[in-house]
Amino acid sequence: METLEEAAKSLSDACNNLTPKLSKTVSWIYNPLDYAWEVHHQYLRKYGDLGCKTILLGMNPGPWGMGQTGVPFGDVNKVTDYLGLTGNVSQPEKLHPKRPVIGMESTRNEVSGTRLWGILEDTFGSAEKAHAKLFVVNHCPLLMFDENGRNLTPDKISGPSAKKLLEICNLHLRQVVEILGATRVIGVGAYAEKQATKALAGIDIEIKRIPHPSPASPFANRNGGADWRHEVKNVLSKL
Repeated sequence: METLEEAAKSLSDACNNLTPKLSKTVSWIYNPLDYAWEVHHQYLRKYGDLGCKTILLGMNPGPWGMGQTGVPFGDVNKVTDYLGLTGNVSQPEKLHPKRPVIGMESTRNEVSGTRLWGILEDTFGSAEKAHAKLFVVNHCPLLMFDENGRNLTPDKISGPSAKKLLEICNLHLRQVVEILGATRVIGVGAYAEKQATKALAGIDIEIKRIPHPSPASPFANRNGGADWRHEVKNVLSKL
């Protein structure tokens, strides 16, 4: 059976092979599995074999999260202080002037990552205890921008190459499910839940959803975030 590292490398290679076709509709594409592989690999090695049976599935990297650190929802402070990860982060081959990659030296918070890893710590305690319950994965590893540097999530692109990208990402998710022996996938937001449902059709696995922690989400911000935390804790506490 493949390891998580081998599956991630296969995903990265497949995405890189597809990038020339994607570039016809997407102006800028970053692959953190390449330039931030050292940190991502450390995350897989440190936390991917602690016995969890639940996958927490995100959509794709955020510019100030995984785009800097290579870790899903990877706010730099959470990656270094909570997860205890370090490593070198290089640069994408093409760098948009409005979308720098500063790596582990970044001082800008990624709000979704701060919220998500924060509630995992509040619920489970140490990162080791959290990862004995769940493992965090992004469905798509690519960070994509339009010509002006606006973030393009996978649901905002279309065409044959976009369809192929989803197929590649669905295959990787199935591989991660098999490697972990996962019995449950929790989508972070509606898009991730939808993709998990498509990717894992015909597989005996529970699929659930928690609301996305994005600062663009009115629900995540409501009552100072208390409503979001209550709903997410209600799901996590049952793991």
